[in-house]
Amino acid sequence: MSKIGFIFLFVFSVFLAEAQTGIQFEITVAQDGSGDFESIQAAIYATKAYPPQRITIFIKKGLYREKVCVPSWNNKLSLIGEDRDNTIIIWDDYFNKINRGRNSTFFTYTLKVEADDFNAENLTISNAAGPVGQAVALHVVGNRCRFKNCKFLGNQDTAFLDGENSNQLFENCIITGTTDFIFGSATVVFHKCTIISKKDSYITAASTTKGKAFGFVFIDCKLNADEGVENVYLGRPWRPYAKTVFINCYLGGHICQDGWAAWSNKEDKSATYYAEYNNTGPGANTLRVKWANQLSSKEASKYTLKNILGEWTAKSYK
Repeated sequence: MSKIGFIFLFVFSVFLAEAQTGIQFEITVAQDGSGDFESIQAAIYATKAYPPQRITIFIKKGLYREKVCVPSWNNKLSLIGEDRDNTIIIWDDYFNKINRGRNSTFFTYTLKVEADDFNAENLTISNAAGPVGQAVALHVVGNRCRFKNCKFLGNQDTAFLDGENSNQLFENCIITGTTDFIFGSATVVFHKCTIISKKDSYITAASTTKGKAFGFVFIDCKLNADEGVENVYLGRPWRPYAKTVFINCYLGGHICQDGWAAWSNKEDKSATYYAEYNNTGPGANTLRVKWANQLSSKEASKYTLKNILGEWTAKSYK
């Protein structure tokens, strides 16, 4: 079949599916009115609950000042930006502004994903509250969620990756923050991502639950820092069974020699699993705290996308 014939068949099949089901599987958001909707949340509200196949929302360049939520019933949804640096979802909630008691952090998100099988590409997600305490940019609890070529900008608590049975994948993404800016209980792989520390503090605060084989895994990532930052820990445990591993990563000189820190629980050092393998750069060091681990090549070979996250990582969400 020729390329033109294939394209025609694909377009016709999409048209036929929409005609038969009354579902719009491709939606465009544009602030200038040239799309189906002018806001991202309005487009999400218009999608069918539990659709028979993936629904894709294309988002044209623009600064979208919205607090966006993808509910659990809007599964199999993709948000695809036109250009990562110029397709921006931004909001500015933070702990004291929300003022909902001790759990206010979890209401501060700019983008929250409750749905399974979510996909995002070419987007910037920003919490613009500034250095005013806990302020989440991305909050994910869905399973089999993939983020590709996205930027997540914030300070404290930038990315909350939760759900003790949730698996999530970040590919070629940039994440910035100050304290505990990648945290939560999900099983997550960061592949070829750039992690940027904005102050001397802690990068991760995993809260992996007891018995989980994996927690946060960074593979082929780069750890950089803003100018003047020179004493950053790879992580500290939010809960005693936290697991975080860095494999084949470049660690800038801002990563301190100890590498890892305990928190307030007496089991932090005995139950936590922190490990590294074959890292490079001025921050790479095999003389970490005594309760951290250096993986053998055999142990490191188990850290593959399939072993950590499952078969779904081989699927294309486009």
